[in-house]
Amino acid sequence: MYMAGHSEWDILNQQIITCRNCPRLTEWREKVAAEKRKAYQNEMYWGKPVPGFGDRTARVLVVGLAPGAHGSNRTGRMFTGDASGVFLYKALFNAGFSNQPQSNYKDDLLELNNLFISAVCRCAPPGNKPSPQEINTCITYLEREIRLLEHLEGIVALGKVAFDTLLKIQYNGMRYRFSHGAYYSPHGYPWLIASYHPSRQNTQTGRLSITMFDQIWRTVMNLLDHKEQSIAHS
Repeated sequence: MYMAGHSEWDILNQQIITCRNCPRLTEWREKVAAEKRKAYQNEMYWGKPVPGFGDRTARVLVVGLAPGAHGSNRTGRMFTGDASGVFLYKALFNAGFSNQPQSNYKDDLLELNNLFISAVCRCAPPGNKPSPQEINTCITYLEREIRLLEHLEGIVALGKVAFDTLLKIQYNGMRYRFSHGAYYSPHGYPWLIASYHPSRQNTQTGRLSITMFDQIWRTVMNLLDHKEQSIAHS
């Protein structure tokens, strides 16, 4: 339904924030927000679904799995306030996509340039594992964000769940293999890069190093630069 004075982005974000379509996730996110982690007892948790964040004219989309219970579910912004965000935003800053290397709170003046961050699911799931049914219920929001990103050229999938979901909804079920650093450029579609998710499970075990993650963003920058050079010489 169209709302006078509101953009399609505003309407979509409001629908995301007020969504209660998954009873298990709704109960969990609100329970976490009410009980809180000891370190954040004096903070007001967001406790609602988390909309995408970033440059709405972006050429690059980053897709993760879901909000962290005490990260995005607390702060209300993607990859903000937890270890995954620390790892991600430092890499984005180094690559020139972010104006600052840290993101601790929703109103900390962080801005993204040419990049938009979203996720497969918008509610923090128990054990960081949304069910297949919950993913199917939620992905309509990601599909709508992709349609609104009119300048989109490529997508970075953080983790296999995000990668497989994108193949389903954006790449017509193409059977590409997930591996860190894998790059695919099917004709008529945005290019796709796979990366391990910057979760503590991966970064603290050494499965995903700073060097490995920085290489992902160097590849992204090279792709964007190549496109600009091609246009300049056409």
